Amino acid sequence: MASKLALGGGLAVLFTITVLILTRVLPGPHKPADYLVIGTLATLVCIMALFLINLAVGDKSGETFYKRRK
Repeated sequence: MASKLALGGGLAVLFTITVLILTRVLPGPHKPADYLVIGTLATLVCIMALFLINLAVGDKSGETFYKRRK
């Protein structure tokens, strides 16, 4: 339970940091479409991070993407 909360909190922090960086990188003044792009990219970064964490600490059976035939 605590590890799931830590993972969720870490992803929320990563999302926030990504949004802050992207608002500084994109030239202003920002339009609503710019905020849409920023949110989309921040979501993509978090999903990629979650996927990589799942690969690193997930099931160690070696059947992550395919199942071996018997």
